[in-house]
Amino acid sequence: MTETLQAGQGRGPVFRVLDLLARACMLVAGVQLVTLIAIFGWLVFGRYVLNDTPTWVEQAALVLVVWITFLGGAAGVWNKAHLSIDFVREMMPPVIRNPLRWLAVLGVILFGCYLGWQGWVLADKTWARRIPMLGIAEGWRAVPMAICGALSVVFSLYHLAALARGEDIMEA
Repeated sequence: MTETLQAGQGRGPVFRVLDLLARACMLVAGVQLVTLIAIFGWLVFGRYVLNDTPTWVEQAALVLVVWITFLGGAAGVWNKAHLSIDFVREMMPPVIRNPLRWLAVLGVILFGCYLGWQGWVLADKTWARRIPMLGIAEGWRAVPMAICGALSVVFSLYHLAALARGEDIMEA
């Protein structure tokens, strides 16, 4: 991928906004990953140096891992870096390959809708409970599911529109 494509230059405003949104997801996930590493450092220091294990670290780590995973997953849909086996599809003749591309994007849209919906339902049902040691709503563990689902749908709709125009957003 070229620097021009990465910066979104030569693309429309919708591409630039969605690309910025995916980059923001990765930035937030990256900050959370650094935070995760820091709190595990505190856990080791507290356990072996202070002989006083911070009990909140495990629960905080679980929340952070969920957020990192789902925000990274949404950005992966935008960058087409999600798990897929596309080499078989790409080896097919165009008469088969093109419908399979449509089918793949539609599958991600369906999955994103279901993920977003179920993430919302789970967050709603668990909001009243508190996470032990943290005191925050249990629903915060499900919110990233809903966000990832919604972003996956939005990103895939753009991919679908690009397919309809006969272009691939990952090609310069």
